[in-house]
Amino acid sequence: MSKTKIIVLDDDPTGSQTVHSCLLLTRWDVETLKRGLTDTAPLFFVLTNTRGMGATDAAVLTREVCINLREALEQLAAEGEPVNPLLVSRSDSTLRGHYPVETDIIAEELGPFDAHFIAPAFFEGGRITIDSIHYLVMEGKPVPVHETEFARDSVFSYAHSYLPEYVEEKTAGRIRASQVERFVLQDVRGDSLSRLLALNSNQCCVVDAEVQDDLNHFCTQLMQAAGEGKRFLFRSAASLLTALAQLPAQPVAAEEMREYVRGNRAGAVIVGSHVTKTTLQLNHLLEQEGIQGIEIDVESIASQREQLLAGVVTKAAGCHAANVTPVIYTSRTELQFDNQQARLAFGEQVSAFLMDVVRNLPASTGFLISKGGITSNDVLSDGLALRTSRVVGQIHAGCSVVCCPQDHPRFPDMPVVIFPGNVGDDQALASVYKRMRPVS
Repeated sequence: MSKTKIIVLDDDPTGSQTVHSCLLLTRWDVETLKRGLTDTAPLFFVLTNTRGMGATDAAVLTREVCINLREALEQLAAEGEPVNPLLVSRSDSTLRGHYPVETDIIAEELGPFDAHFIAPAFFEGGRITIDSIHYLVMEGKPVPVHETEFARDSVFSYAHSYLPEYVEEKTAGRIRASQVERFVLQDVRGDSLSRLLALNSNQCCVVDAEVQDDLNHFCTQLMQAAGEGKRFLFRSAASLLTALAQLPAQPVAAEEMREYVRGNRAGAVIVGSHVTKTTLQLNHLLEQEGIQGIEIDVESIASQREQLLAGVVTKAAGCHAANVTPVIYTSRTELQFDNQQARLAFGEQVSAFLMDVVRNLPASTGFLISKGGITSNDVLSDGLALRTSRVVGQIHAGCSVVCCPQDHPRFPDMPVVIFPGNVGDDQALASVYKRMRPVS
């Protein structure tokens, strides 16, 4: 009998923010994928970082992952270890990402599917869906997401919070709003099994959810339908993964995460995200005891890179020697660009600089906090050069902790906090730091 494995293609590394004890893969060769497929956890993540790419590159990479995954599944089946894959395209950035590019490629390479479900609710981030309208709760008030700063993203802008209209917009009319199957709260909380069993031809469905129990109940029925032979694909935020995986409590409570810190030493904080929420959180963090801010003028990277890097590395080393945690952050003004390609190229330049900083942090750094989704992906895959890492749990709602492997050449066993740009209140980043900072 084949075992079911939840396989998450994650467009940045923040999708693990509601689960624990599972592998994150930053490589997707066949052998590495087989390691994920045979791991004891019910799910694993492939960190594609496609949200930091253009649509063409995202499509090429997604196809490569799917082709290798199909080969890995076929090899395991031939070896007598068949796996029933449950595919999730995880994109959590408030409806920003390469939809439908990624789900189309997954369907082409690993389909056919009877339906694909769009379930963007993410409760830890204050995002809910009611009557098929996606909201961000701000200061206790639900705000349709098309009215927020996220909808004005220079790469992934959108005009609709009503998900059927969002689908029509993003598919350029290929899927009309009227063709989208809606599972509203009454359906999600009731008996939808007969509707699920009737789905076919990769029907697009959108899912309401106001609290975690909504998704828990709905996923029970989804799994029933899958058990009767239905094949489903998901485009979701992280809260759906909680419902699908049904994991017990994490091994170490959030308040006790300091036990992972190496040698009771100061750590380092890398802040790449530039959304307003991150800036507010950064300002509170810089007020904390044991912190020293180091600002990077991103406009100077192109012309003064080596001088700038040497200065940052020297300052970070001085902080570490004094058992002070450096907060290394990019200048806060978001620059304007003539086109998407220019913006992405500049982002890659800034990220490459930050990763050189990470590689040159003192080897005895106690912990690392990475703020921003794309920044965190680059920290894991490039700055730390991890092929795999394991999520040990959440230190704050929506913020995962992973640990470098014991044989890491520079930072063995170092805990790394993955802190998305759009998660938490103004005090959240400071709160996470306080849970990790050295105890005198």
